[in-house]
Amino acid sequence: MNRTAPRKLLLLAVALLSAFAGLVVAPAQATPAAQYTNPIANQRADPHIFKHTDGYYYFTATAPEYDRIVLRRATTIQGLATASEQVIWRRHTSGEMGAHIWAPEIHFVNGRWYVYFAAGRTDDVWRIRPYVLENSSANPLSGTWTERGRVNVPWDTFSLDMSTFVVNGVRYLTWAQAEPGISTNSNVYLARMGANPWQVTGTVARLVVPTLTWETRGYKVAEGPAVVQRDGRVFLTYSASATDANYCLGMLSASASADLLNPASWSKSSTPVFQSNAATGQYGPGHNSFTVSEDGRSDILVYHDRNYRDISGDPLNDPNRRTRVQKVYWSADGTPDFGIPVADGVTPVRLKSYNYPDRFVRHYDFRARVEANVRPLADSQFRLVPGLAGAGTVSLESANYPGYHLRHRDHQLYVERGDGSALFRGDASFTRRAGLADASAASFESQNLPGLFIRHNGTTLGVGAVGDATGRADATFVLE
Repeated sequence: MNRTAPRKLLLLAVALLSAFAGLVVAPAQATPAAQYTNPIANQRADPHIFKHTDGYYYFTATAPEYDRIVLRRATTIQGLATASEQVIWRRHTSGEMGAHIWAPEIHFVNGRWYVYFAAGRTDDVWRIRPYVLENSSANPLSGTWTERGRVNVPWDTFSLDMSTFVVNGVRYLTWAQAEPGISTNSNVYLARMGANPWQVTGTVARLVVPTLTWETRGYKVAEGPAVVQRDGRVFLTYSASATDANYCLGMLSASASADLLNPASWSKSSTPVFQSNAATGQYGPGHNSFTVSEDGRSDILVYHDRNYRDISGDPLNDPNRRTRVQKVYWSADGTPDFGIPVADGVTPVRLKSYNYPDRFVRHYDFRARVEANVRPLADSQFRLVPGLAGAGTVSLESANYPGYHLRHRDHQLYVERGDGSALFRGDASFTRRAGLADASAASFESQNLPGLFIRHNGTTLGVGAVGDATGRADATFVLE
């Protein structure tokens, strides 16, 4: 028997596959682009958006006067920007729940609507505690909101930012609180929800104590917990440091099958997962929540920030935190990648290669290429903006280098800042076409070199002619 024959056949098969690899078009499996225009709402901090089964998004947030709870709804996230806003509750004129009305969240639990919020007293405005409102109406903008009182958190101390989520059929409450004996402003805690949505029961787990440098700038703060889940894992984000430009997000992660009330089940990020970005002009991003896109296929990060760094006086007296949204991307290791707080205006997309669906258009040292596992994420994000050359074209603006656009030079693609010339405007403008290999995707034809398309050749990116199936696939991109 010739024992080398099977090996020779295997090597021949590998060679043939390699030779025809460029002709094999992998199915383009992507999460569709979810694009919005920021900000969603000015002077609305600590935003919470909840997508309900009735087809509406419900949005509430802190008003800068700290005196009321507001609510609006729309069938799209963008629609919340122009939806009418209704006051559903006002602070008391004396005593409890009479000051510092903060961070409302709206949830639908056991067939009823609940709003969790924090409040102080008129005679002690910093005696902040968590409270709950209930409404049995199908539409929470109608019906009556009933006060269900204070949540029974374990100590009668500064406590706020209550949220709720379900893992494996168990509903939890999570919140921030100052614990006696720990010299921090607030830590993050977790417990099971009791018989009523305004009760915690059983073991109370301390999940986060702010000790790292980025958690303790200005104040030692861990607050605003929010949860997103995917593929059997639970991710809890929280906000840290003072509420100025130092404000940022940290994250815990755990297996959904673990004992979530055991702090050892959770691992903590060593660095912020979302923070200020001077290039995009976004400062102090934090106090987030999560919702899902209109098609239900993308997770959406909801947060507030300011579009300037320097604040005069106490940040709590500055009213200009704005509600913003952007898509969450998921890394190959199954963790969320929030990228950077993107510039105001339309949110960016990624261009996924059609025939190499693990690769994305990205810039590296300002040279454009396609690669897998792009770090940082923002190197692979581009805003589709009106073409610099006009006439129905589009330009692709870098997310982390605003003002820099993809342009061709000597048939190669770069990310460069415009010099104001007509040549640059033409080089950086493209006509968006239906995907040459798949009409549901996109291809981009050069405005000043008609017939040439953005396409990859190996990992490099340029503009070139498209004359066969391989070329059509190389010049087709899925927007996500």
